[in-house]
Amino acid sequence: MKYDTVIIGGGLTGLTCGISLASRGQKVMVASAGQSSLHFNSGSFDLLGYDESGTIVDNPLEAIKALGQEHPYSKLGVQKIEVLAKQAEGLLANAGITVKGQIGKNHFRLTPIGMVKPTWLTLDNMITLEGPDKFPAQEVIIANICGFLDFPVEFLKNSLETRGITVTVKSFTTPELERARENPSEMRATNIAKVLDEEENVEKVAEQINAISHEQELILLPAVLGIANLKAIQLLKQKVQAPITFVATMPPSVPGVLIQTRLIQYFQSLGGTFLRQNKVVKGEFEGDQLRCVYTENLQDEPLEADHFVLATGSFFSGDLNSNYGKVFETLFNLDITTGDDRQQWTKENLFEPQPYMRYGVQTDSDFKGRKGGKTITNLYAAGLILSGHDAVKSADGEGVSLLTGLQVAENILEKE
Repeated sequence: MKYDTVIIGGGLTGLTCGISLASRGQKVMVASAGQSSLHFNSGSFDLLGYDESGTIVDNPLEAIKALGQEHPYSKLGVQKIEVLAKQAEGLLANAGITVKGQIGKNHFRLTPIGMVKPTWLTLDNMITLEGPDKFPAQEVIIANICGFLDFPVEFLKNSLETRGITVTVKSFTTPELERARENPSEMRATNIAKVLDEEENVEKVAEQINAISHEQELILLPAVLGIANLKAIQLLKQKVQAPITFVATMPPSVPGVLIQTRLIQYFQSLGGTFLRQNKVVKGEFEGDQLRCVYTENLQDEPLEADHFVLATGSFFSGDLNSNYGKVFETLFNLDITTGDDRQQWTKENLFEPQPYMRYGVQTDSDFKGRKGGKTITNLYAAGLILSGHDAVKSADGEGVSLLTGLQVAENILEKE
């Protein structure tokens, strides 16, 4: 099978790149090994949350100017980042993903345990703060579903109370949710969301919430609605008398699954081919080019393309790994930026920035990967696989994924 571009990795980077290419007429395949890290997503997209010293970033565009040359953003430049960020916002909107936020000023999201973190964009229905201490209400009810354990209510309550918020915790249930509770494995966010996609069940939930709340109080609910039917969220807001907003739960993440589902649907609507549960296991090179790749389920059927994009993620996804002697890229054995001394890979203090988190694939200025010191002219790398940044400590993971995915698509189209 021959394509214009084959993208290896079906997460945020791969889908962003694939959508950009397919929307401009390319024949594109995205090969996905399984569920992406979007299933752990909070419902927000970080651009740059913290600078090199760990200080909260107010204006990401200004802070990006001070990043080191090894950071992926430095290959883009501030002006191009602003352009790509607008493209990313448009892409999300076209996929039916409605967000709030602006590139020139971070807002703050609330984590499941009540921590406040800076971010760029957040899904419309999720709670956000204009500043770390600017909570939108002084009295709140945390309303949780009976038996739902992936919403750490006490952590959230204690954290809010330290900020001077008066918090009341209440629980509710319905016959449908009680039936799901009979099987503990069903009391996960994504399974609850399927129950609550039915409007009749949403109305019953609204009745229960009205019975435990007052009109003047803000209600915080776990983000377990809208996995397939966003109308469920709007219906609940209409039926509940008090203002409500949603807080991310522990994984699996309903907002993250929603984002992934919408992106896949949009990609396929543009004519893209999404290969599910089919891991790329090897590639064949000719000179300085990658000729084709093979997957687990298509080991006798080469996937040929003019261009390839490696968008498999980092250590979390397994495309970066290590042994006692080195860190390596597992699929193509591309060149890696790493520390020579294994003792330099980590810091003893768990909460310090860990050097290995900045390791990744080396690329040229166009994001083409290198192998044995030579540039592979038709193999690009994008997203978290890139070296030079720590997505956890810098809070830049989604931004790197979106912007480098878009830039790689642009680089490919310029070669056509």
